[in-house]
Amino acid sequence: MRTAKNLILPKTAVHLAALTPLAILCWQTWTVWKGSNALGADPVAEIEHRLGIWALRFLMMTLAITPLRQLTGWHVLVRFRRMLGLYAFAYASLHFATYLGLDLRGYWMQVFEDITKRPYITVGFLAWLLLVPLAVTSTTGWIKRLGRNWARLHKLVYVIAVLAVLHFWWLVKSDIREPALYAGIAAVLLGWRAWKALRTRANARAKARNVPAARA
Repeated sequence: MRTAKNLILPKTAVHLAALTPLAILCWQTWTVWKGSNALGADPVAEIEHRLGIWALRFLMMTLAITPLRQLTGWHVLVRFRRMLGLYAFAYASLHFATYLGLDLRGYWMQVFEDITKRPYITVGFLAWLLLVPLAVTSTTGWIKRLGRNWARLHKLVYVIAVLAVLHFWWLVKSDIREPALYAGIAAVLLGWRAWKALRTRANARAKARNVPAARA
């Protein structure tokens, strides 16, 4: 209970920080409706881009929790992982909703054509689709129901990270510096996990080989 109470202020700060980009975007959208040029020459594209980039950022932050915990020993960081993951899903859903509502402007049947013919939309839609079961099963109740299968299911986040970066990379026409940055971050975060898994297996094999000798 004391830990939960101690986290009220940090979690409130995280919520406020996570909602700030959306609040700024909503304000700028309102000013555009009033006649300003706050979102540039193509407001719809800018709205889509900002929502998508923040979805990707929250996804990277979610993936960064485990390495940071392992490096620093701050186990309390785990308490923020679900929150960050849900914000990644929320921003991704708003990104997709903007595409449906403002980009397609009600011609929603065209989405199926775009998904099949445009690779960047295909991988982006697949990334969002895979996020849905992770968001649904993020509650304590689902963790108890699924047991060990919960951890297996939530490893889909690794696939989602790759698809999200690929979506961004294929979307960009010329300057790939920004998607390359996120690709590098994803490579480090996923590479850390791969290295830790290989190290754990190597230690387990070494321990198994030493057990008979120790008994002898």
